[in-house]
Formats: sequence, C-alpha cells, structure tokens
Amino acid sequence: MLDDTSIEIIDIAVPPHAQLEYVRQAAACQHIRGILAQKPLAINYAQAVETVRICDQAGVKLAVNQNMRYDQSIRALKTLLTQGTLGRTVLATIEMRAIPHWQSWLRDYDRLTLLNMSIHHLDSFRFLFGDPESIYLSVAQDPRTSFPHRDGITLYFLEYANGMRACAWDDVWAGPAREGAAADVYIKWRVEGTDGMAQGTIGWPGYPNAVPSTIQYTSKNGTPCMHSPQWKEVWFPDAFSGPMGELMESITQDREPVIGGHDNLQTMALVEAGYRSMEQHRPVAIEEITGAHA
Repeated sequence: MLDDTSIEIIDIAVPPHAQLEYVRQAAACQHIRGILAQKPLAINYAQAVETVRICDQAGVKLAVNQNMRYDQSIRALKTLLTQGTLGRTVLATIEMRAIPHWQSWLRDYDRLTLLNMSIHHLDSFRFLFGDPESIYLSVAQDPRTSFPHRDGITLYFLEYANGMRACAWDDVWAGPAREGAAADVYIKWRVEGTDGMAQGTIGWPGYPNAVPSTIQYTSKNGTPCMHSPQWKEVWFPDAFSGPMGELMESITQDREPVIGGHDNLQTMALVEAGYRSMEQHRPVAIEEITGAHA
C-alpha cells in the first residue's frame, strides 16, 4: 500500500507495540502527508516521543485516534464549559462499570487497563479541563482476566493547579455479570461547577446495539430545570469520523492537528505517571515524566 503514490493519508491500525515501526515506514514515503495512529500511540512514553520525532522530521502530520473526544456527550459538555455555563469547575468524575474485550496481544504488555481503557478517560479529562499537575493511581486485579496483569480495576485522582479535582473508577470487573449474575454495566460522568452541573452517560457499553450517549445540565444563570438535548448518533461508530476529519482539515490548513502527536504526548505522560504512581504508591507530578525527556 505504501508503494501507491496516490495515497496521501494513512490510518495505521495495528497493536501499539508495532505502531512505531509502521509510522517509521510511512513517514519515509515522500507522498504521505498525514498519519492517523491508533491509541495508545505507543506502549510507553519514550516510544511515543520517538514516534512524534519521526513525523516532525519527515514533515508528516500525525494525529492520534483519541475518539472519545468526539463522543457526542463529551462534545456537548465541552461546549458548556467553553460558554461558561457551569462556571469554574470544582469536581469532575467518571464512573465506569463495564467489561472490555481485551485483545490477545495485551497479554504480553504488563500494562492493561490504564494504557488501553483508561487512556480514553484521561485524554477526555485533558480535552475538557487541560493538563493536571499530578496523578495518584490505585489498582486491584480483575478476577475475570485470566492472564497476569497489574492494573485490572483502576482508580485514579487528578490534581489541578486551580484546586479542581478529577477522578475515575474504571471497574472492568463490574461484578460477576458473565458468571451467572445479572449485569449492570454503564459509564457515567458528572461535572460540578460554581454556576451549574452537568451529568451524562456514555453509550459504548451497549455496543453492538446503537445506544446514544446522553447529557443533562442545569445552571443557576438559566431556568431552574434540567436540560436534556438528544441525538441519534453514537460514539461507535459515528464519532470515528472526527479524528480523521480533523487530520484532513489540519493538512488543508497546514496546522498541527488538535489531536496531534504533540498534544497526545501529554496524555501518554499522564499514563506513564500513573504507572509510576502505582509502583511507588504516591502522587506523581506529570513534570517528572515530561521533564526527564525534555
């Protein structure tokens, strides 16, 4: 495929341990102008830095498929935050009780939930609220996951310089729902601000059924009721056009993609800091990771 000079943009959909080499091959082709890499960009921060460096050197636009940013409820929440409807954010939470499908190659990584599932939530926190100063991570093994792993059930706290806090419970066990008990799976989020509150659900746990995400919000500066806009589109697959569309637009406008490699390095640094926090049982500043690779 890379020999076909009519192809200018490539979507690399391979396991993260193999992505660096495919990016290297694609970036070496003079006719390739843009690359959409899957998340996670790499299996660790150092490999992510090298991936971004290769594309920079080749003059190739690199975007990362962090598609939860394009989930309909997350985009609607971003609009409320940008408009100031909720005021200054005080607390943001994500509660996930869902059972992912772990791909076979993850057995060899020694990095499971944080790198491959929680990265959606970490990147969305960054998209909504900017970069935190530090992360504290606590994990427990998932009784259902049969292969060796450290981060099964994953809980984490993000501390922001302005005093805001964000946290998530990524519960990949969700009870014995596949072992004979009734299932209660969902992803809920909630954001509380000085002027208002918003909450919603992510429809992904209902896949392959098309379950739209939802949002409800209220503000002291509006009518004292819950507003509940609705849509028919769903994250899987309707939001997937967002990352590729953004890459194409960035090429047309000759600018860095909003979900570009440089931005994603901050998400990867947050993941790396999370694993250090897990290993050392302490809050870890993101600067510990990014500063060491400056």
